Amino acid sequence: MRRRRKYLDQRQSDNHERWLVSYADFITLLFAFFVVMYALSTVSEGKYRVLSDSLINAFGSKAVERIAPEAAPLAGTLPARRSIRPGDAQARQREQMRGIAQDILKVLDSLVREGQVKVTQSNRGISVEINASVLFASGQAQLRPDSGRALQQVARVLTSTEQAIQVEGYTDNAPISTPQFPSNWELSAARAASVARLFIDNGVAERRLSVIGYGPNRARAPNDTPENRAHNRRVTLTILAETPGKVIDIPLVGAAPAR
Repeated sequence: MRRRRKYLDQRQSDNHERWLVSYADFITLLFAFFVVMYALSTVSEGKYRVLSDSLINAFGSKAVERIAPEAAPLAGTLPARRSIRPGDAQARQREQMRGIAQDILKVLDSLVREGQVKVTQSNRGISVEINASVLFASGQAQLRPDSGRALQQVARVLTSTEQAIQVEGYTDNAPISTPQFPSNWELSAARAASVARLFIDNGVAERRLSVIGYGPNRARAPNDTPENRAHNRRVTLTILAETPGKVIDIPLVGAAPAR
């Protein structure tokens, strides 16, 4: 009788503890579910691939198909936004900038054919280099009427864009000293400002524009012939790319680490 009672007590005790196994399994599954939900909340192709490979390894290669970022969101969750690769964004930006460059080439076609305008594209943006003799009389910063009309067409192209525009003025090294322009610094800056002012008058937002006068510095050719001097007298428009490159903070050598 005692043995039977002891056996029943032991079996009853085993039954009381068996629910812990089911409870532990339930908690484990619930934790796995929330891990999957968290992984799905951040759309990243790399994370989807890791998750998919993990599920395939756990359940077999035929049980689960590879999850793609374009997959429909689970019911009750926010719509997943497709991640944009940095390379894709840069490619789209280059394509957009190339379209702007083509539009500028069209409106300045005759000057480009004459060799008075040069349009180039780089990681920094689009550069439109215009010979100063097309825009200004010698020693002056007031735009010629015909060149003003050409720049008005460029302004119409730029009003449909949002990129920042940098206007740079350059001169040769021939000295100038007048009440209006004591040096080539003032002349180059005034010429760049005249172009920027025309853009503003034709609808380009002032906040997008900046003006720089380099004077005789940054010459394109030695100032030893009239032809080279003419090349150095120029105004350059730079339509700046939105993401020209990553900015890196350079730490001070020997400085203590910031806390």
